[in-house]
Amino acid sequence: MKRIAVDMDEVVADVLPKFLTLFEQINGRRPTEEEYNGKKLYALPGGENLREALYQKGFFADLPLIPGAQEGIRSLLEDGHEIFFVTAAQEFRNSLEDKYDWLLQYFPNISWKNFVFCGDKSIIGTDYLIDDHAFNLRTFKGKGLLFTAPHNLNETEFTRVNNWTEVLAFFEREKQGYAINR
Repeated sequence: MKRIAVDMDEVVADVLPKFLTLFEQINGRRPTEEEYNGKKLYALPGGENLREALYQKGFFADLPLIPGAQEGIRSLLEDGHEIFFVTAAQEFRNSLEDKYDWLLQYFPNISWKNFVFCGDKSIIGTDYLIDDHAFNLRTFKGKGLLFTAPHNLNETEFTRVNNWTEVLAFFEREKQGYAINR
């Protein structure tokens, strides 16, 4: 079967609720979806200091799961795919331990050997990459899937998957196409 690289933040780990809470603590109000759709929260007026939180130890330790992520990963594994979690953790030095522990907690069936902490995802040699950032998909040599997040709603360059149900449907279609083309 195929090798699939899966980004962490905004694909399996939900960063948005934490950022919304921080934005509200700093500014005394929560931004509306209309304000942040199509951009990062830290690009909004009043959000300039949010990015600093990414450098703090513990920021990534308690993120909730994206709905359906565990079940989706389990299903892909049961279908015979090899899964690698790939995250650009080096930018946020203190995130390495948090992310490693988070993956062990929520995906204990994935070997630590399949955790890739990198700075540039173009080095990844899997068949697929599921990521919320188009810039990571642009340099990826395999097939890129853009996982929907508020900041990427205006991107049209890649195959979009809005949730884990759509991820599984995509790979089911790929499997059927593979069987037909054999």
